[in-house]
Amino acid sequence: MNRFPLLVATTNQGKVREIRELLSGVPVDLLTLADLPRLEPPDETGATFAENAQLKARYYAAQTGMTVVAEDSGLEIDAMDGAPGVHSARFGGESSSYPEKFRLIDEALARVPDRPRTARFVCALAVADANGDIFDAQGTVDGQIEMPPRGDGGFGYDPIFFYPPFGCTLAEAGARKSEVSHRAQAFNALRAFLLERQARGIG
Repeated sequence: MNRFPLLVATTNQGKVREIRELLSGVPVDLLTLADLPRLEPPDETGATFAENAQLKARYYAAQTGMTVVAEDSGLEIDAMDGAPGVHSARFGGESSSYPEKFRLIDEALARVPDRPRTARFVCALAVADANGDIFDAQGTVDGQIEMPPRGDGGFGYDPIFFYPPFGCTLAEAGARKSEVSHRAQAFNALRAFLLERQARGIG
């Protein structure tokens, strides 16, 4: 099959590692924003993960002329009325560390002790080229928030996201994370789309 370049619109190395694994064997040459001259990022003004993913995919496709996959993902906590949501990466401030974010979440949950700790990770992805939208998908994994953080695998909020079927946090799940994660669901859908697209000779 002919290979074609696919730009992954992120510089987050944790996400890049997961995406490379999830698309392993697909005949595409993955590039990231780190491989290109610096582009000013767009303002993520969407009210949903899907809107932000589409916004980023269209923007970088227009800027580069490439086929681009962009994703927006984050954590929704029911006791915090869905926060941090689309602000997950910026929760607590642009430069806040994840331990700081965990502390803020712990403090917020302590103020509502009677509300359940249920939560979900959401990942929305969108693919666009210079002509517009090509594909979109979304994945969700349900769990609950547990403190203190546990595990040193994964990244982001994984150490406080307890996944009951595994009996551990996603940071403790190792390779099993890719069986259930929100990002795996969305990118497995993309994987199937790209393979079908290649089979039809569309590059």
